[in-house]
Amino acid sequence: QVQLVDAGGGFVQPGGSLRLSCAASGGSFTSYTTAWFRQAPGKEREFVAAKRWSGGNTYYSDSVKGRSSISRNRGYSEAYLQIDNLQPEDTAVYYCAVGRPIQSSMASTRAYYYWGQGTQVTVSS
Repeated sequence: QVQLVDAGGGFVQPGGSLRLSCAASGGSFTSYTTAWFRQAPGKEREFVAAKRWSGGNTYYSDSVKGRSSISRNRGYSEAYLQIDNLQPEDTAVYYCAVGRPIQSSMASTRAYYYWGQGTQVTVSS
């Protein structure tokens, strides 16, 4: 069973950047899709970005498209989500997740098997 640990959140001023990490134990990302979701207070968990490592396809929500990217380490044991030009509306708990969704389900929480514990991102001046 894959276990995921989220890290890298914090407090940042508008316009700043963060790199969130997702560390896997008990397995690697090789045959999975790694995704990030976020949940702000009082709101539902929403899709942020995902990358299917086999084939290399990457998917971004409109909210972060053009200012975010996903990468990994050589051993496929850690994945990273870089978000630039952060704004107050990006404030949320960010969760990484792993699964094998079909393309039409890429943004669905139900398509992912394993989840990290989340890391808080707060953007404020």
